[in-house]
Amino acid sequence: MPMLNWSNIDTVLLDMDGTLLDLHFDNHFFLDVVPKAHAKRQGLTLEAARADILARYDAVMGQIEWYCLDYWQEQLQLPIMELKREVQHLISIREDVPAFLEALRESGKQLILLTNAHPNSLSLKIERTQFDKYLDKLVSTHEYGVSKESQMLWQQVERDLGFDKSRTLFVDDSISVLNAAQEFGIGHLLAVANPDSRQPEREITEYLSVSDYRTLLPIID
Repeated sequence: MPMLNWSNIDTVLLDMDGTLLDLHFDNHFFLDVVPKAHAKRQGLTLEAARADILARYDAVMGQIEWYCLDYWQEQLQLPIMELKREVQHLISIREDVPAFLEALRESGKQLILLTNAHPNSLSLKIERTQFDKYLDKLVSTHEYGVSKESQMLWQQVERDLGFDKSRTLFVDDSISVLNAAQEFGIGHLLAVANPDSRQPEREITEYLSVSDYRTLLPIID
C-alpha cells in the first residue's frame, strides 16, 4: 500500500482518463473505433488502417496534437465526436473513485482535475459521469496549447493555480507524465497500476502506485 504523508499535502492534482475514469473507453475508441472508421473511409483493410493509425499516433505521442480531437478530425477526415458518442455508453467512473474523492474533500484538500483531454471529450465524460461534482477546478491542457509532458505546461499551471508544488500530490496513470511532474518538482506522486479494467494490472517500480484508492481511505487526514 502506498505510504503518503497526507499531512504534507494540501492540493491533489488528478488526471482523468485511467485515473478517475476507466481507460477502457479511450483504448477501445482509439485502437478499435478509429481504425475501423479510417478503413471504411479510405477503402483500406482493417490491418492496413490500423498500421497507418498507429504510425500517426506515434508521430505525435506526448504532444498536445495526440490529445486533440480537432487535429484528428482534420487529419483523418472523420467525425471524431460523433464516433465518440456512438460508444459513449462505455464511459465509466472507476468504482473506487467516489469514496476516494469524498474522503479527500472531507479532509480539506483542494482537488483539481488536470487532464490532457480535449475540452469536448471532457464535457462528454462529465455529462456521462458527473465526476466534476467532487472537484474544485477542472483544467484541460488545451487551454495552454501544451500537454502535461511539457515543462512549459507545469510552469503556467503553477502560476495560474498558485499551488505549492512541494505540498501537492499528482495522480496519473502515465509514467511519462509523472516523469515530467517529478522533473518540475511536484512533491508527491502516485501512479495508477490498473487504468484499464479490461487489462492486467501493471507492475510499476518508478513510483508509488495504487490499484484501489479505497486502500488509502484509512490514512487520509
